[in-house]
Amino acid sequence: MTTTIGRLNLILTALFLFSTRELLAIEFVDSSTAHTAPTQQQLSQVYQDDIVVSEYWISEKLDGIRARWTGSELITRNGNRIHAPSWFVKGFGKQVLDGELWLARNSFEKTASIVLRDTPTNDWKHIKYMLFDLPQHKGDFTRRLNDLETIVVDSSSPFLFVIPHFKLNTKDQLMAKLDELVAQGAEGLMLHHQRANYQNGRSANLLKLKKHQDSEATVVAHLPGKGKYLGMLGAILVELDTGLQFKIGSGFSDLQRKTPPQVGATVTFKHYGYTAKGIPRFASFLRIRSI
Repeated sequence: MTTTIGRLNLILTALFLFSTRELLAIEFVDSSTAHTAPTQQQLSQVYQDDIVVSEYWISEKLDGIRARWTGSELITRNGNRIHAPSWFVKGFGKQVLDGELWLARNSFEKTASIVLRDTPTNDWKHIKYMLFDLPQHKGDFTRRLNDLETIVVDSSSPFLFVIPHFKLNTKDQLMAKLDELVAQGAEGLMLHHQRANYQNGRSANLLKLKKHQDSEATVVAHLPGKGKYLGMLGAILVELDTGLQFKIGSGFSDLQRKTPPQVGATVTFKHYGYTAKGIPRFASFLRIRSI
């Protein structure tokens, strides 16, 4: 009887992992395709209100999969190979590029399901590689942006684009643009100082501006649903790096409630500040961290 139950548990576990992978295309890589260490890259800080807005290039923050073109292949932010079709990367050139593999607004899961598969499909024809930086360029961001435009113009690739950048003069204009784009489905804005050199790690010259905050936490338990969610996920119990635990019960589709993020997975959630006890306020599930 014990052996039968054990086999049943193994089968159920395998089915759960398979369905979860199909739902959000969590990347599984073997030693032949994985890099030994994450790629060094520039990361943003949260927007600060004391900046001079006119000194920054501003762009929409895209909800895609960050990818680096090494000159020969695409890799994820953790250094794992992205199995893009040869026809997709044709014409990318030998220079190192930083960008986002992107499908459309509010299409992160669909994008991940296309670009993180071990075997690429013809759906890659819908993906755009949206460039935002040249990591090995020695000039400031304005020069790097100009050179990105030249690279795209000179390229024969129909999949290579530069994320549009623009300038604004005041904070009121910045917040109005944020409201405008968020109303259209955008995730937020990125602000890059015009004179900044590329810097690995968190940079005060690269800022992320959203209507809400994003954070990450580790799933430690599944809590059962009630009412219309009976038999499905009701909420996940998560833990921050600080050890603080709390529940996230909103933001899930019915499909995600049937195949929830597995225990041990890292999830990204949005929230609106913190309570007096340090708990993220109005936390809502966004996605499983794909890579």
